[in-house]
Amino acid sequence: MSAPVLTTLLVANRGEIACRVMRTAKALGLTTVAVHSATDRDARHSREADIRVDLGGSKAADSYLQIDKLIAAAKASGAQAIHPGYGFLSENAGFARAIEQAGLIFLGPPASAIDAMGSKSAAKALMETAGVPLVPGYHGEAQDLDTFRDACERIGYPVLLKATAGGGGKGMKVVEDVSQLAEALASAQREAQSSFGDSRMLVEKYLLKPRHVEIQVFADQHGNCLYLNERDCSIQRRHQKVVEEAPAPGLSPELRRAMGEAAVRSAQAIGYVGAGTVEFLLDARGEFFFMEMNTRLQVEHPVTEAITGLDLVAWQIRVARGEPLPMTQDQVPLIGHAIEVRLYAEDPGNDFLPATGRLELYRESEPGAGRRVDSGVEEGDEISPFYDPMLGKLIAWGEDREQARLRLLSMLDEFAIGGLKTNINFLRRIIGHPAFAAAELDTGFIPRYQEQLLPAPSGLSDEFWQAAAQAFTQSQQSTPRSDDPSSPWAIGNGFRAGLPSEITLHLSCEGQDRALTLGDRNAHSAQLKGEQLLTEHNGLRRQHRAIRRGDFVYLQWEGELRRIESYDPISAVEASHSHHGGLTAPMNGSIVRVLVEAGQTVEAGAQLVVLEAMKMEHSIRAPHAGVVKALYCQEGEMVSEGSALVELEEA
Repeated sequence: MSAPVLTTLLVANRGEIACRVMRTAKALGLTTVAVHSATDRDARHSREADIRVDLGGSKAADSYLQIDKLIAAAKASGAQAIHPGYGFLSENAGFARAIEQAGLIFLGPPASAIDAMGSKSAAKALMETAGVPLVPGYHGEAQDLDTFRDACERIGYPVLLKATAGGGGKGMKVVEDVSQLAEALASAQREAQSSFGDSRMLVEKYLLKPRHVEIQVFADQHGNCLYLNERDCSIQRRHQKVVEEAPAPGLSPELRRAMGEAAVRSAQAIGYVGAGTVEFLLDARGEFFFMEMNTRLQVEHPVTEAITGLDLVAWQIRVARGEPLPMTQDQVPLIGHAIEVRLYAEDPGNDFLPATGRLELYRESEPGAGRRVDSGVEEGDEISPFYDPMLGKLIAWGEDREQARLRLLSMLDEFAIGGLKTNINFLRRIIGHPAFAAAELDTGFIPRYQEQLLPAPSGLSDEFWQAAAQAFTQSQQSTPRSDDPSSPWAIGNGFRAGLPSEITLHLSCEGQDRALTLGDRNAHSAQLKGEQLLTEHNGLRRQHRAIRRGDFVYLQWEGELRRIESYDPISAVEASHSHHGGLTAPMNGSIVRVLVEAGQTVEAGAQLVVLEAMKMEHSIRAPHAGVVKALYCQEGEMVSEGSALVELEEA
């Protein structure tokens, strides 16, 4: 049988994974096709493709989840194959079947394998038959509240609700006791339906202090299957992976082999083809429990590529062409150590709410040996509320774990992002934490060290404000004349012709305001050279990055890039008189549910409105007991950050 023709590849996804798949496809000489929603018309993945097809709509349900539109796009563009990326339809058996029925190639496993493992419930039943140890839980068909209540009582609280058809933390809720079950189940079902088009749930015992260790498997169409070592993904926030590394620290060769062989048996039992990941929970005694199988390429695949020197997307393409795996299990390399972090547009200081807006400043770390950045954005791009808020991933490789860790810290320090909130400082604190350096890993790492990882905001020092004032004024000046260093235009002291020698600035940074007076006595306290601000204090001279973007200056100070702007003190006082009792939208999004009506009495903590953004639900709750005086939103409505939603009058 001749190998199928594959010269043009459509990527049915967006963001960094679409860019990453197209990078390898182009290296192999393929023509690349991007699909995009109306919102993503000018997104980076659209710009980088050879051909792009507009799917219309804004939400995923109207674009990236439309199977008929995706197949039509492949045929119109001449693509013979479709790569699903991860998320969206990557684990949808109906999508895989539709592609096959259309005479196209699906760069993923057979639909039958997705059916067997794509449903967490079916996968657990299969593993139970195969004798693989499982976490106690309920994986049945009945989906009513009474069934889940009975199952939770049998298992024992706390429990974890999970969407059977999904992953990535969507549709997952921890339930501490029966009083939380009804609300958590309903919310998880809505999230699952929105993200995966399937609201079915399972529930399992929520284990304390486990490690999350997963095995990368790969199979060809000739019956060959092997494992490409393992990854530790224990550092998680709300069941969403934040840090991943390979190999898993402290794993013995014997345990690695046992987990790897179990993963291969699982894949072979369902006739698996392509890249997949078998996920396990590993307890302190070295016992592992099957959790789920992801029948797709994982977000964290770059750390496996780093320690093996392999390109997994290239393997996917070659397997789709009918080629055999290029090596045997004994030939799989394991070289050094790699660590990856996920960079998100979100506000760690505000319960990690997703952030939207324009990337006024975006600079990635310098390229080099052992350094890799997989991103899906560029400076000037808009981050919308319709999709997952991940901007990209930073991957560092080293000859050992400590070298990889220090290299990753350096990469994080070099990154510069402005215009919206991100988790970059949160990531820096995790990688720099002594417990992480000591490889003391489990899924409770972030809650355990929350005070150190998410410190309360502190006041900015006088030294900072003086440096901020100098950076702000000096960056406003025209480019100094290099031909006459004695010219007043070449002196970086804030002097401006026709104005008094003393200048009063009103600056704002991170919610703090300061009025500063610059005069001759401050003339040489700091000097801006290019984008480096040189400061001297108590005999110590330091360099700080100072980057101007429009009306803002971004100043690197004590490891963090801080946004500085001027403000009008009179206008600021007027704006501070906010609407009394008003609850506002914490981010851009759509109103999913309005749970109260005007005149209704509510208790403190009661759900008032449910807002959906970035495929996750966020509840607006009453901060105190009171009476709903007015509603300013309705279900299905799009709202902007800061928009008034509910007016609540204290009882």
